[in-house]
Amino acid sequence: MFRKLCYTLFAIFILLIIGCSNQGESTKVSIERIDAEEVLTLDPGADIFQYDGAIYKTNVDWVEELTLTKDVQIGEIKTKNETNTDFKDGMSNKLPVGAKIFSTKERGSILIVESEGADLNYLAIIEG
Repeated sequence: MFRKLCYTLFAIFILLIIGCSNQGESTKVSIERIDAEEVLTLDPGADIFQYDGAIYKTNVDWVEELTLTKDVQIGEIKTKNETNTDFKDGMSNKLPVGAKIFSTKERGSILIVESEGADLNYLAIIEG
């Protein structure tokens, strides 16, 4: 009788361990991109543009304090959209058409835009 009880308890213990483990499962963390409408709803005066599906915003205090180096030109502003929030890649609400977009050597989430003789730092706005 004692032996049968031990085997039963051992089997329950093993089943609990197997059932409670998450071996083979993974936890996914997703980072969603927000759109121009969301950014402009939160900050109607924001200076933004869209590149590679992400919205980039300038005048972010901690970004302005960084020392960044332009890397390679990756694009340019193709259209200006001051009237609505339906943005596409290469579209800006304040930057002029032809402004050049550069990657940075230091951070992948920050781009530098060369516009009218000035360099402006833009941070990718994401939510996670």
